[in-house]
Amino acid sequence: MTQHDSQLIAQTRNSAVGEVPFDLKDLFFSRTDERGVIIHGNSVFRKISGYMWEELKGAPHKLVRHPDMPKGVFQLYWDKLKAGDYVAAYVKNKSKDGRYYWVLAVAWPIAGGYISVRVKPCCGLLDRVKEIYSRLREAETEQGVTPVRSKDMLLAEVAELGYTSYEGFMTAALAQELEARAQRMGTKLGPRQLRFMTMAKTILQIREETDRMTEIIKAIRTVPMNMRILASRLENAGGPISAISVNYGSMLDEMAAWVRGFVEGEDSTYMRMLTTIQQGQFLVYAGSLQAEMSAIFQEDVRHASAKEDVIRDKETLIAEEIVFQKAAIDALKVVEIEATRLGRSVLDMKRYVTGLSSTRMMCKIESAALSGTGDSLAGIVDQLDAGQDEIEARLARIVELNTVIQSNTAMLRAMS
Repeated sequence: MTQHDSQLIAQTRNSAVGEVPFDLKDLFFSRTDERGVIIHGNSVFRKISGYMWEELKGAPHKLVRHPDMPKGVFQLYWDKLKAGDYVAAYVKNKSKDGRYYWVLAVAWPIAGGYISVRVKPCCGLLDRVKEIYSRLREAETEQGVTPVRSKDMLLAEVAELGYTSYEGFMTAALAQELEARAQRMGTKLGPRQLRFMTMAKTILQIREETDRMTEIIKAIRTVPMNMRILASRLENAGGPISAISVNYGSMLDEMAAWVRGFVEGEDSTYMRMLTTIQQGQFLVYAGSLQAEMSAIFQEDVRHASAKEDVIRDKETLIAEEIVFQKAAIDALKVVEIEATRLGRSVLDMKRYVTGLSSTRMMCKIESAALSGTGDSLAGIVDQLDAGQDEIEARLARIVELNTVIQSNTAMLRAMS
């Protein structure tokens, strides 16, 4: 035990109950082998956990696991790491004196083991996570739910929060935490982070526009039926109206199919854009943590008795940041392809809208030619006008948002 270790631990041992205090600027670091046995950790890890380095080194990382943590969270965490993926999760840890501390832990595989960098949560999402973890832990302890089943329950809870996947959730969590942290610390996000933040928000806005378009199509889908009812009352004179209604209904079906094809399914254009943007965003934000951690390692270098371990980890983090940033830029290739595909696909939708305009014009002509029922048909034409105007507005907005994604993608690639 070094004198520096003793001083660090003494700073947080003023109380034996409650939460261990630490600052937003404090970043935890640890490196383990493939079994999760601690090989190295930084001074913040030692200070907040309350353990001497001799107690941490060679111990399983679960030494600091709090009993309130659901096993299903660690099932997911380790499943992803062992599959060669990066992962992030909120974790409640237990210090040596029995107190607790929450972190957002980001981890990824390296040769021979894993690295984790952890940050203090501050964005407010943790409150919802605590509720989820409480339900999972209750199911595990009182109902005998297995870790695998608990993991599935966690994924279902994440879906209830509105995320399409756990990857989407952990990306949002990391982004929100680092954005809130920067704001509270009076610092600024980097240009790459800002552009990915814009893209992440924009792709969700595109989904909102397509969802609204679906609602509009459903709302005016009753119009062809009303037209057929009117045509049946006109007997022979209603033939043209009946034909128009069939044509209009067919075009609405094609438009609805276009929207479904764009947003539904893992292989849809929207999902490919969403998942790839989220992947790039996670990598860029995690890369910023790696860069910050490697920079503050200099303090540990000055006090470490075994400086070679600290220097090695500092160099590893620098190298890993380069890998993450490159992978983020590579992900943009998919975004570019899908954004281009969306641009071409919108042209198909515009052709459907043009077809609606022609149908609407024919309705107006029939309305003028028919006596006694012109008002009824005119009311239908008004519905068509309102629906088409809103569809066109939503479509124009999608084009505008897609341009935002394309421009940010181009700028990010220019930064590489």
